[in-house]
Amino acid sequence: MRTITRAAVLAVATVLALFAGFVALNWAPDRPVAALAARWAPPPSQFLPIEGMQVHLRDEGPREDPQPLVLLHGTSASLHTWEGWVTLLKPTRRVIRVDLPGFGLTGPDPSGNYTIERYVRFTAALLDALGVQHCVLVGNSFGGWVAWETALALPGRVDRIVLVDAAGYEPGSTSVPIAFRVARIPILNELMKVILPRRVIESSLRNVYGDPSRVTPDLVDRYFDLTTRAGNREALVQRFVQAPLGLDAGRIPQLKAPTLILWGGRDRLIPPANAERFKRDIAGSQLVLFSNLGHVPQEEDPGRTVAALQRFLAQT
Repeated sequence: MRTITRAAVLAVATVLALFAGFVALNWAPDRPVAALAARWAPPPSQFLPIEGMQVHLRDEGPREDPQPLVLLHGTSASLHTWEGWVTLLKPTRRVIRVDLPGFGLTGPDPSGNYTIERYVRFTAALLDALGVQHCVLVGNSFGGWVAWETALALPGRVDRIVLVDAAGYEPGSTSVPIAFRVARIPILNELMKVILPRRVIESSLRNVYGDPSRVTPDLVDRYFDLTTRAGNREALVQRFVQAPLGLDAGRIPQLKAPTLILWGGRDRLIPPANAERFKRDIAGSQLVLFSNLGHVPQEEDPGRTVAALQRFLAQT
């Protein structure tokens, strides 16, 4: 009996030591904006007071553009996802991109409201703050959902819509990034607020890229750092709870603005069947499918995807 007891004690001690080592290696508490801004908010970044938040945004290109492009990122992403597009567009177009509430350096909404209606109100307030009366509204993933809901709410201001692997329907995912799965599991999502293995972020990125070899250490750094911005992990949990996918899918056929649908053929989070459904439901919409790209095609291959956007914008 004494031998068994000693063995049990040794086993428990070993487990505790391993757990302590895991925690020490992956301890990632919240970090303030000031600790992140030097790397992730150099010029032309600015912080603008909107709806009780200091909103991180970039506003580039000619101010006389009568129809600026407003770019909205997806869940757990940031305005940086559009970097390749902005580089190609800003010589001739005004391009506005923003960290949505709960993400990037903008951080959590002080109201704790992450419903789709709140994101639509925020987008309207953003346009007001920047004096934008007409725009092309572009959204990837969750940002795509915000884009088409805003177009329904503000039909006189959203002249065109671009949906990039956009949320809208029950997605029928064939694979979900591990970070998203953890964020939906009680207890684990509480631990995620202080413990975040870097490899979880890397695995999640590789999951959404059509070609995982394009996921670089710098890309992992960016997603990891901005996930640890104070309040973002709690906001992610609440976003999943308060804005379930497919909530307003029945409203999609009401869209009237000219619409371009861009999609990665290897998207497993929101598979291409969703693109076909958007195409059927939005009268006159156009679909361009990139067979070798994943869920964030604008990030994975800016050149090819922005060329499709430019062809769409050139149409009268």
